[in-house]
Amino acid sequence: MVRPRLICHTVDYAALPALPAVSEVYIALGTTIKVAGSQAAFRAVDVDAVVATARAARAAGATRLGVVSAMGAQARSAVFYNRMKGEMEEAVARLGFETVVIARPSFLVGDRSSLEQPRRRGEAFMLATMRRLNPFIPANYRSVTAREVADALREAVMHAGPGLHVLPSGQLHAHETARRP
Repeated sequence: MVRPRLICHTVDYAALPALPAVSEVYIALGTTIKVAGSQAAFRAVDVDAVVATARAARAAGATRLGVVSAMGAQARSAVFYNRMKGEMEEAVARLGFETVVIARPSFLVGDRSSLEQPRRRGEAFMLATMRRLNPFIPANYRSVTAREVADALREAVMHAGPGLHVLPSGQLHAHETARRP
């Protein structure tokens, strides 16, 4: 079976259709450099597409934004992945939303088979090891499920006051609900 790969994809974000009226938006869009095929293709998804979606939502009236980023996101990072996530965070924070909530999960776990993505080498071993070591791993470094991220982000966007709020990975775990903004 041939797996689709984004080799070189150019999108005219100015030509995207307008979104219907919305009050809040949640963006959980991302890829890996391996799946994307290049750093440019990765940036097109993890920065450009995320910012364009947020901009379109803002134009449609959204005042509250929830977006999934990554632990270690920093616009001036020497690490490409972290730098792209940081640049995305800074860009969406400047779009004029009343409330922006950024979730920064650590190791994100979930079934990727429905996305036709191959199993990541070493992932099963790492997950089994982490499950045994979880009591000894600080919350911000534990693996987190996509469901936990979605639930925490939704809850935070609904209840956070105005401004920028960052949810570190430790606050995304189901048992950490009481500590969120």
